[in-house]
Amino acid sequence: MAETCLRLYEALLFDMDGLLLDTERLFMEALVKVAAPFGYDDAAVRAFFLTLIGTSAEKTTAALADFVPAGVDVAAFDRTWREANRTQRQGPVPLRPQVGQVIPALAQAGHRMAVVTSTKRAPAVEHLQSAGLLHHFELVVAGDEVAANKPDPAPYLQAARTLGVDPARCAAFEDSDTGTQAAVAAGCVTTQIPDLRPDVPLPQLGQRVAHDLGQAVHNLGLMPHPA
Repeated sequence: MAETCLRLYEALLFDMDGLLLDTERLFMEALVKVAAPFGYDDAAVRAFFLTLIGTSAEKTTAALADFVPAGVDVAAFDRTWREANRTQRQGPVPLRPQVGQVIPALAQAGHRMAVVTSTKRAPAVEHLQSAGLLHHFELVVAGDEVAANKPDPAPYLQAARTLGVDPARCAAFEDSDTGTQAAVAAGCVTTQIPDLRPDVPLPQLGQRVAHDLGQAVHNLGLMPHPA
């Protein structure tokens, strides 16, 4: 089984935030905190945050310009938000369910793996290192080093090209609609694992759907589902 899957999938490509790392939830609550002094309703802030999932830092900043009240320094608000996110975290970056078992097992089995994220390289590498995952990946493709960001397929195409593999022979794993669109458009066999919006209907893009990473890799025949 393992040898067959190694031939079927030449590489495994993973999104980072909300897929490997449980960072989206923390980032959302940090936004709720910094928006409160401006009189924003918590539910409205969370709803706004959900529109940002899977987007690049540049798109997030542009969206903030329309979200914050007139006269507020958007760049300063953005910095305050990101600093609040950093200070609220205690210890290593938390992992999403099953990630701590699945990623080392896949690496041990000899799968080539890469992270394909919209996050900029410096924080992406720092977060993966903090979470104890970085050494399992052959490649990190970050949001500040691609021709276009998700939902454009460019990040996934760049990952496949750098690894020297056919995108159609890659299995991709995403949580957001934006990232799923990018992976499907690149031609990857894509599984979506919803994070913050598990009850919202997903786009019909031909992707597979799983509840967690363990189920996702099990459904592809890559390994047994972790206990």
